[in-house]
Amino acid sequence: MSMTEKSSDRPLVLCFGGHDPSGGAGILADAEAVQAAGAFPLTVITALTEQNTCGLVHLHPQPPAQIAAHCRCLLRDSQPQAVKIGLIGSAESAHTLAQVLDADALAGVPVVLDTVLATGAGQAVADAALRAAICERLLPRCTLVTPNLPEARALTGAQAAEDCAERLLAAGAPWVLITGTHDATAAVTNRLFGAQGEREAWDWPRLPGDYHGSGCTLASAIAAWLAYELPLIEAVAAAQSYTWATLEQAVRTGRCQLTPNRLSTPIR
Repeated sequence: MSMTEKSSDRPLVLCFGGHDPSGGAGILADAEAVQAAGAFPLTVITALTEQNTCGLVHLHPQPPAQIAAHCRCLLRDSQPQAVKIGLIGSAESAHTLAQVLDADALAGVPVVLDTVLATGAGQAVADAALRAAICERLLPRCTLVTPNLPEARALTGAQAAEDCAERLLAAGAPWVLITGTHDATAAVTNRLFGAQGEREAWDWPRLPGDYHGSGCTLASAIAAWLAYELPLIEAVAAAQSYTWATLEQAVRTGRCQLTPNRLSTPIR
């Protein structure tokens, strides 16, 4: 992209997520991944967090009315070509986001939902009410949901990835990508399930170390490729390749988990 191009010439991705002061995950990760794909991020913060690369200390959900007001302000001015939802913060905010997705400005716009139920270090950031709101209000409004296997199990009560996917599809999600980052296997296997019976799987070499923000990176990259109108399976494949490269080149910014190297990673 040349220096003379305007940002409005790039597709816009509306990102909802928490603010991670360490920059490893959350809205900063979303913005970096979207920009790395050549799209332009619009951001709405759903929660402030007190955290670093070692874990979460405290979660501060933002008022749902404030989230809605930020959305209305943005949508009066800009037309997103894709939406990415990450950490939500509360069941009330999930209901607000469902209403936002019903706005005329977002009709037909692809929505990628990264079901953030816990931090990379394992601390819970979603209670039973929020999990229920995700399943009942957000899944039917999304194009793709991207849980890891523990999140898929928490949302559905099933154990096997295939059973989890079937329940998420039955709840209204057209596509489900279940990532295998938490499996105790030599390779990371990511499985894509479609409501029309589509099935795809990708195997990636498991890298050493623990990473902070890999799920945010993947979901945001998918949203960016969808904003470019790439077919969904191609967008999922391209985003996985990019995400794996960001982890392979991850940097140490703190004492604990590594940070994906999103802006220095070539798009493949």
